[in-house]
Amino acid sequence: MSRSVAALEAELGIRLLQRTTRRLALTDAGRAYYDRARDALAALDEAQNAVSSLGAEPRGQVRVTAPVDLAGNLAAVTAAFARAYPAVRVEVSLTARMVDLVKEGFDLAVRAGPLIDSSLLSRKLGESELVLFASPAYLDAAGRPRRLADLARHECILYRSGSGAATWRLTGPRGEEEVVAQGRVDTDEFAFVRWMVLAGFGIALAPLTLFRALVDSGEVERVLPRFARRSAPVHVVWPSRRFEPAAVALFRDALMKELPRAIAARPSG
Repeated sequence: MSRSVAALEAELGIRLLQRTTRRLALTDAGRAYYDRARDALAALDEAQNAVSSLGAEPRGQVRVTAPVDLAGNLAAVTAAFARAYPAVRVEVSLTARMVDLVKEGFDLAVRAGPLIDSSLLSRKLGESELVLFASPAYLDAAGRPRRLADLARHECILYRSGSGAATWRLTGPRGEEEVVAQGRVDTDEFAFVRWMVLAGFGIALAPLTLFRALVDSGEVERVLPRFARRSAPVHVVWPSRRFEPAAVALFRDALMKELPRAIAARPSG
């Protein structure tokens, strides 16, 4: 090994190792050469893996994270993908937390809201809407609002207000209007909002995607259906890579094909 390193130093014309009678240490040039060579070998391995997978059945693992309110739509995409590619394992993490894809080893993320990390690649999937929902039982007991201002007299289920009240700004037939919604229950998770609505507790302003199936089944009603608030854009994001597994690219393609339709669709009710 010493002869090989010495031969490499002679070829490069620079000292790579600092030698003493007791130890060896990399010189600054040696460290720089090692880092570059390591990256080059890793890229070569990735290239070989990518080429060897061409024409072969996609396999391996795809790790994806997404907000809980998109769980239903993501489940439909995942189920279809898993049936089509039985050699691929899909791991889904549903969380409102901003996951560090590189540090935590995720391949893809679906995110709602402004994109902060400029090092990630992204594709916009659409823009979801926030609309008003309540259970028929609650509306039968408390009455159905006829104007946005009527919401001030109702029990509202609040999302991240922290104060027992929230200003809801929605766009309706006369443009943007607002009302101060009062509520005794406040949560930081839309999944809990959904369960509170189903329990007949009050009226909620929540993503359309979260309640679409419940509206279609009649378990939940749209309240003031001519009012809505355009939410933040929804993106699929992924780390920048020169080479990526075929399974990851295929799953991302499935997300980009199916989720825009799900986000844009409206319930039949």
